[in-house]
Amino acid sequence: MSKIKVGLVQIGDSFGGQYYFPYSAGLLQAYAQKNLTNLEEYAFEPIIYKRGAMADTVASLAGMDIVFYSVYLWNYLISLEIARRVKAVNGKVVNVFGGPQIPEKPERMEPFLRKNSFIDLVSYGEGEFPFLRILEHFRSATWDGVPSVGFIGKEGNFVFAEPSELIPDINSIPSPYLAGVFDNLLQNNPGEKWQGLLETNRGCPYTCSFCYWGKKTKRTVKSFDIERVFKEIDWFSNNKIEFIFCCDANFGILERDFEIVKKVANNKKQFNYPQAFSVQNTKNSKKKIFDLYRILNENDLQKGVNLALQSLNEQTLKFIKRSNIDNRAYNELQGLFVKSNIMTFTDILLGLPGETYDSYVGGISETISNGQHNRIQFGNLVILENTEMADTLYQNKYGLKTVSAKFESHHTSLKDDDDVCETHNLVVATSTMSQEDWTKSKVFAWTASIMHFGKLLQLPFIVLHELGRVPYRQLIEAFTRKDPEHPILAEIVSVFENKAQEIQRGGSEFSASKDWLNITWHSDELIYIKLCADGLLDGFYNEAQDRLRYFADGLERDYPQLLSQALNFNHKLLKQPFVTMNIVVETDYNLWDIYQAVLRGKEYKVKKGKIDYTIDSSSQRWDSWQDWSRQVVWYGYKKGDYIYSVNESVEGF
Repeated sequence: MSKIKVGLVQIGDSFGGQYYFPYSAGLLQAYAQKNLTNLEEYAFEPIIYKRGAMADTVASLAGMDIVFYSVYLWNYLISLEIARRVKAVNGKVVNVFGGPQIPEKPERMEPFLRKNSFIDLVSYGEGEFPFLRILEHFRSATWDGVPSVGFIGKEGNFVFAEPSELIPDINSIPSPYLAGVFDNLLQNNPGEKWQGLLETNRGCPYTCSFCYWGKKTKRTVKSFDIERVFKEIDWFSNNKIEFIFCCDANFGILERDFEIVKKVANNKKQFNYPQAFSVQNTKNSKKKIFDLYRILNENDLQKGVNLALQSLNEQTLKFIKRSNIDNRAYNELQGLFVKSNIMTFTDILLGLPGETYDSYVGGISETISNGQHNRIQFGNLVILENTEMADTLYQNKYGLKTVSAKFESHHTSLKDDDDVCETHNLVVATSTMSQEDWTKSKVFAWTASIMHFGKLLQLPFIVLHELGRVPYRQLIEAFTRKDPEHPILAEIVSVFENKAQEIQRGGSEFSASKDWLNITWHSDELIYIKLCADGLLDGFYNEAQDRLRYFADGLERDYPQLLSQALNFNHKLLKQPFVTMNIVVETDYNLWDIYQAVLRGKEYKVKKGKIDYTIDSSSQRWDSWQDWSRQVVWYGYKKGDYIYSVNESVEGF
């Protein structure tokens, strides 16, 4: 009797030429290999983990007896196309789909199966136990008794199997790393750079309307034995895995998480791997979050702390069932991190129910006023399958208008013209935010990104806010209007408006550029590159001074020339290629001291007197625009690392 050939497909995106291990597929294989009573009858083929030439991928799967596809937003349509072609070549192959993208409700699952007739079986919810049962039933080709699956029966009837019980002992699931599932991937792909996924617990106690996590795991949190977690961390170190992403929904929710962080830190000291450890922190415990990130920061394991707000509108938080996560903790945490010189960034979503243009931009302005000067990550609300927001009743209640938009991740390599492009269900209007206001809000967000967080105007913005008491909202909105007297500023707004409208028509959220590293960029990043590379910075700052003069009347009476000097200083601070010497900037005020004090949440005094600031523009050098765009604009985006440091200042009177 020939062996049953089992194919596994979990296609991931490339991030800087690196790929995550196909962890979900690895879990399935490890669980089956442990529990199959007749394991010798099965042959598990190498997991397909990335996009390749379609013909080659299909050829490698056409000889399989059964193929399992793990699907989510980034690999849904490509997986469907592969399965369709495999079925066309080998009509006997059994195609099985699982993952968060598979509809769980029978009324949505049946049309999905009938539309995609090349799929023989779908599995929903936790996949390990159904995966095992499907393999056990393969030779009989009858799926009766297999839990958590749906299929079209031989008579054309739709069959829906009730969900299986959650695996009572999560530790009965072997680690794919420790079980050797990925050993052949390492051996067969010696030139690949891998990124690790570490799951120390499974589950989430929250039920946010836009998220599937808490619903999938029934709000329970189950932990893997810490000895297993430690062994997995050792595995990453031994295999020289630089980056680990922790899959836990709320890292820090358990006391033992401190031991895990210390283990990662000790391994880095001893083996130099891993070099980075990225976590999604728990929501409400201020002390835990701060203490965890202090350890991560002290050991240079994480670039920054993600303080996810999503919205500051109390009504919106109630509508999305996120009011149980206390936003008030944010201000205290932000202050603690800033004073400890630990970088933070904040998530805010556009398109949430109940949000208006005023509440959205007001929330952004408040977040900046509260001390977030590093980065706000402006996301767009996407409707995920199986969430509360996916229900028609919910969408109708809040007037959610969606569009099937092209899905791409930022800073990923451009796909070939004949490659399958993914899409996702993007909210572009609600009953409280029209499409016009959505565009207006998006333009505001991009403007805040480039002017404040991109550091083009952060210094004069802070000066005008601190000394002139001008709200950040007014400063940002001043750069969202177009007039013919300021053509460079008008062009920036036009680019943002056109991109927002393109998204509303189903275009990508990011901007592709073959000229600049052949990757996708945030739209504000490409504008930043254009301003610098096309020699437009001098004109930009001249126009910016005209635009900001409106706010400077009272300020200039008390501090003459302060605004113009702040603009000039900001201009000279920007990192640029081909610079070989330090730059000296003369000011009449202690501008750098004021700026740094605000960034660090400290008190300051305005001091008048001639000061020569020496900008350290010679330590870091870039000899090409391409190298600069990668090292400064791309790698520096999240932490806003766009400006030089200032080594010294010499006062003279």
